Amino acid sequence: MIDDSGTRGVWPKGVIVYGKVKLDVTDLQIEEFAHLCEKYFLGDKAESYAKGLLSLARWVKITVKPERMASFDYTKGKEYKTAVGE
Repeated sequence: MIDDSGTRGVWPKGVIVYGKVKLDVTDLQIEEFAHLCEKYFLGDKAESYAKGLLSLARWVKITVKPERMASFDYTKGKEYKTAVGE
């Protein structure tokens, strides 16, 4: 499950993916992890951030082969908007 945490500590949007999971417990390589960090940081900063995170803990790579998905978006409902004062 992936949720989009709202500004008020609630989770109004998200997706649930059902399927087969593959766990890769081998050590992630700096280049591979830096590539993932480039979504949030540019160039050398992504690599230094990746090195820092890799030094903190042992990471596991999870790959999901989706079989079905479900999503939700409570922000579209009148009840949600009323409950959070929008």
